[in-house]
Amino acid sequence: MGTDPFGTAPLRAALLAAWSDSPTRFREDANAEEDLVLGGYAETWFVELAQNAADAARAAGASGRLHLTAVAGELRVANTGAPLDADGVAALASLRASAKRDDPGAAGRFGVGFAAVLPVSDTPRLVTAPGTGVRFSAADTAAAVRELPGPAAELTRRGGHVPVLRLVWPVEGDEPGPPTGYATEVRLPVRPGLDAADLLERARAAAPDLLLALPDLAEVVLAPPDGEPTVLRREEVDGITIVGDRRFRVVRSSVTTEPGAAVEERYRRERGVCWALPVDVLGEPAPLGPDSGEVLHAPTAAVERLGLPARLIADLPLDPDRRRVRTGPTADAVLAAAAAAYLDLVRAVAPQHRLDLVPAPGFPLSELDGRLRAAVVDALAEGAWLPAAAPGAASDSAPDSADLVPRRAEWLDLPGAPDLPALLAAADPAFGRLAAVEPRQSVALGELGVGRVGAAGLAERLHGVEREPRWWCGLYAALEPAVETVPGLTEELRALPVPLLDGRLVAGPPSVLLPGSGLDAGTRAVAELALPGLHVADPDAVHPLLERLGATATDPGALLTHPALREAVGRSLDDADAGLDTTPLAEAVLGLLAVTVAPGFGALALPDAEGLPSRADELMLPDAAVRPLFDAEAPIGVLDPAWAARIPREALVAAGVLDGFAVVVDDEPTGPDHDLHDEDLWWDEGAEPTRVAGVRDLDLVADDAWPAALALLAGRPETRAAVLEPGGYTGWWLARNALLGGHEPGHWRLPGAERLAGLYDPVPAGLDERLLAAIGVRAELAVGTTDEAADLLDRLADAERTVDAALAADAHAVLAAAVAEGAVDVEALDLPDRVRSLAGTVVSVDAAVVLDAPWAAAVLPAHDLIVGGVPHALAEILDLPLASDVVVGEVVGDGRPVRWSALPEVVVACRTAGLPVPAGELWLHDTLEVDLSRPGKGRRSVPTWIDAAGRVHAADAVRALLTLSGRVGEDG
Repeated sequence: MGTDPFGTAPLRAALLAAWSDSPTRFREDANAEEDLVLGGYAETWFVELAQNAADAARAAGASGRLHLTAVAGELRVANTGAPLDADGVAALASLRASAKRDDPGAAGRFGVGFAAVLPVSDTPRLVTAPGTGVRFSAADTAAAVRELPGPAAELTRRGGHVPVLRLVWPVEGDEPGPPTGYATEVRLPVRPGLDAADLLERARAAAPDLLLALPDLAEVVLAPPDGEPTVLRREEVDGITIVGDRRFRVVRSSVTTEPGAAVEERYRRERGVCWALPVDVLGEPAPLGPDSGEVLHAPTAAVERLGLPARLIADLPLDPDRRRVRTGPTADAVLAAAAAAYLDLVRAVAPQHRLDLVPAPGFPLSELDGRLRAAVVDALAEGAWLPAAAPGAASDSAPDSADLVPRRAEWLDLPGAPDLPALLAAADPAFGRLAAVEPRQSVALGELGVGRVGAAGLAERLHGVEREPRWWCGLYAALEPAVETVPGLTEELRALPVPLLDGRLVAGPPSVLLPGSGLDAGTRAVAELALPGLHVADPDAVHPLLERLGATATDPGALLTHPALREAVGRSLDDADAGLDTTPLAEAVLGLLAVTVAPGFGALALPDAEGLPSRADELMLPDAAVRPLFDAEAPIGVLDPAWAARIPREALVAAGVLDGFAVVVDDEPTGPDHDLHDEDLWWDEGAEPTRVAGVRDLDLVADDAWPAALALLAGRPETRAAVLEPGGYTGWWLARNALLGGHEPGHWRLPGAERLAGLYDPVPAGLDERLLAAIGVRAELAVGTTDEAADLLDRLADAERTVDAALAADAHAVLAAAVAEGAVDVEALDLPDRVRSLAGTVVSVDAAVVLDAPWAAAVLPAHDLIVGGVPHALAEILDLPLASDVVVGEVVGDGRPVRWSALPEVVVACRTAGLPVPAGELWLHDTLEVDLSRPGKGRRSVPTWIDAAGRVHAADAVRALLTLSGRVGEDG
């Protein structure tokens, strides 16, 4: 045996005396050591030896190094730092009495850690120099106990099991010293069944965690007997702690606590806390998952399961087996310090990764996990670390930082719009509390109590923002990806504000009109009127998203149809009369009409030549083409010449100011409500029109200006088309009211209507016949009214006119047809006393008869016969007798009956004329004579006659055929 520099002999003597005096003491010591071996330390030999190495390094004030090797079945663990001393030896041999209790930073403090080697070896040695050190031995302890009567009996009952670490001896004098550069080496001859190389490999796997947990330990060297040594070091590079191939961001802190309850801890006030967050090779966080199997390190790995994103290494008070936390004020203080340190850890990572470190909600993995999680979440919720959306945004607690306190912060719940929070926060203080976070982190944000701002809340809050239009365009651009991403978001954003050209901010794109890229002056002027309900977006704010949200593209034409503008125009004259300035409205509307035309602006208030407001459609241009045509008393004003000079002529005319005649067009008329003269009469006289295209103000034309007025109407396409429209109002009105040569158009015939020359004179107007015909100048004989019937009768009775028999017959036929159709009220006619005869002469009605029986013409003079049309109708209108009532005669001789179809000349005539061959017979005479009894008596030779029995007599069968066909036509 070597020397005994650590005074082990007195220690053995004292302990053996104590056991001898009290065998119970021996049993208690044996039980306590057995509890440590079986209950807690069986698998922690390397952890405990590493802690001892860290404490030795701390005591020496240098970074500690650890060296492990296996030699001939013996595991050897050497460390640097303060070597083993007498106090240390006494502590090793004294159960739960630590020599490090006054060192606040020591990793081990109960004096029981060395017991962790017992599962590995029952003969451990600690060497500080050649021949210097101490050893423990189960066999030597058993031998010593057998010399003690009381304890010997207990030893027998225990089957020879002794407390190995109570009796200590010096090492043999030939014991080699520690490896060069190391202060102390623990040598563990391994128990049977254990493999030193396997234990060394387990130590290699645990070494990185210990280097991280023990700040005073910087290096671990593992030297297998048949391989290259493995060197593991802890390094600090740019704030990252590197241990082997693992990287961590580490935050350490400490807390001063009240004295502990245990005697060995009463003077231990300073306790450390360390958080280690795994990071990747780029230094970006790689948080631990809730199911990563992480446990509390104190600094030894305990059994307290934790589910936080980082590893906690904390100087928490533990139960004697050093596996579970002992609750109490000290543990509470350390956990509070750990929560505060976690906040520092979160602040230490890049802002975009901080929310990844918020503990995920869920069931705690242990009681400690629940307490720690709650404390961490509270610390995070009340600390300033959440990145603000806008650089420079300050929190209440850290006004100079760009971090926010979560419980006083907000997040924008719009997935797909990552740039939006920064845009909002930089724009207006109302968004100063927005955090630079993503909606995918909503669970963490909810845990922290961060206020959610949804689409509806965003739209509402934006109404208080005052920014230039281009900023709003940027806002819509930032929102657009979210609309693509989030179903239903379009509806939620329909209240989004839109800046208008007039400077207003209006809610809701659906009420907004979007101008094109080339904004015309008229659109700008209308927009700047700020009319209620007329919302034109500022061009600088226009973005495609607005149209998706319901805004409508517009142009001058669309603006002119907008109800708000129409309403403003409709009340503009009242506004002007009330003293309001309607000039901006008028100029804006005229600006639009300068680039596009739309009907319905006649109510626009414009100044007349005297400066008084008038409707646009009640004014004419100073040089209007219609001005010399209107009657001097016409109720139409003249536009202010200054306006006429300044505003484009086309715009003024489009507004309703007269230059030429204006045309009112309505493709879906519902009644005579177009302010056209006598329009109600036109509706009453004909079928209900399906379209109105009427020239207005025709009633204002002076009587002597009609030739020029008609020329103007004919010279402009829109008015000419209105005149020519079949059944249209304009032609109808002109036919009744226009004057040509002092007469209505129907007084005249067209120059080309020469067939009417005997009755009507050619129109004295140099216009085309199509237009003249449309306004009522006659192209043919026609009677549509009682007045026209009276006029025609007067013309027929005029002896100054030369009317041939055919024209007279045609005129009589037209008159008869009008009476038959009910177009003429015979009772209202003032009948003439002279009529036009078949001979073309004018005869007294006293001598005239209407020829209804063609055969009677052979016995009556032509100048007494009136022919044309249906005889009975003509007799009614002229109040004349029928020839059949005047002529009475009897055929002389019987003649011979012959069937019509038997006469070749009749068949040929019928074929030629397209007539059917009459049925029945006629009576042929060589010479046909009739004895007349009325109107005068005598015998007359006639070509054909029909007797009282209805038989046809003829000397000429073909003439009889014509007579018969004429009678059939008149009767039919």
